[in-house]
Amino acid sequence: MSGLMSITGEPDGAPQRAGVAITDIFTGVYATTAILAAVHQRQTTGLGQHIDMALLDVAVSVTANQAMNYLTTGTPPARTGNYHPNLTPYQVFDCSDGHIIIATGNDGQYQRLCALLGLADMAMAPEFLKNTNRVANREDMIARLMAATRLRSKADLLAACEAENVPAGPINDLREVFDDPQVQARGMQIELDGIPGVRSPIRMSDADLSLRRPSPKLGQAN
Repeated sequence: MSGLMSITGEPDGAPQRAGVAITDIFTGVYATTAILAAVHQRQTTGLGQHIDMALLDVAVSVTANQAMNYLTTGTPPARTGNYHPNLTPYQVFDCSDGHIIIATGNDGQYQRLCALLGLADMAMAPEFLKNTNRVANREDMIARLMAATRLRSKADLLAACEAENVPAGPINDLREVFDDPQVQARGMQIELDGIPGVRSPIRMSDADLSLRRPSPKLGQAN
């Protein structure tokens, strides 16, 4: 109802749902902000607040810039799949063992990407020289780049992109997420009384989370 699915998915495919219940999660986050705002206002008025949070309101709100695209033009935004509508190459690319996202933001990054993929002839080709040219000729350019990325592993291609200052990142499955050294260093996986969980991302300078009570087991509160 909010329009989120209408802007999610491949251009020639069906609308796609997000992989998690983002409206439920966002509503909780917004509710927390509202609670803090009410507590702050109480210092001035001495009065409490009844906070009214609606899932549809939140889902409409988080359409963000896409809502503004419609409101300022009168044209509903279309689905663009995994590519950026204004910059290219800026999308998901296939590798031999998975996928990564490459996010070139200027001509120099594009040219370095071509070089590391062994496609030097594309770097200064007139049809791909500027971003406007690349957007106009996106289909041909992506097909040629993708043929080269499919020959590389995720780790190999990411390392090459990092070495050449080409913005890129892995698209991890959840096993890879929780095996990631950064995720481990931040302690995002927790286990309390033998029950696994995910830690809140909140960190404060002078307070620690109280991680002493696990999630309830099935039937525990019956």
